[in-house]
Amino acid sequence: MAQKQSFWFSSNGLASLTLIGAVSYFLFMEHREHLFQFLPFLILLLCPLMHIFMHRGHGHVSHGEGGLRDSKEQEKRSN
Repeated sequence: MAQKQSFWFSSNGLASLTLIGAVSYFLFMEHREHLFQFLPFLILLLCPLMHIFMHRGHGHVSHGEGGLRDSKEQEKRSN
């Protein structure tokens, strides 16, 4: 069976990537001062966003139920 080719590797997808790259390059080159002006604020905004999204991997349900759930699991394992 032949697998369906991804859009990004088709001729239209490669043309789209080229266009996106060219537009991004010219926007960056022409508006570099505006981007650097807001860079400190973007770094400060990144801190709370990272805090929110990075805590998903810890496995916390909530801080109040975490200890109770762990103790119940330990009781099941010991029996």
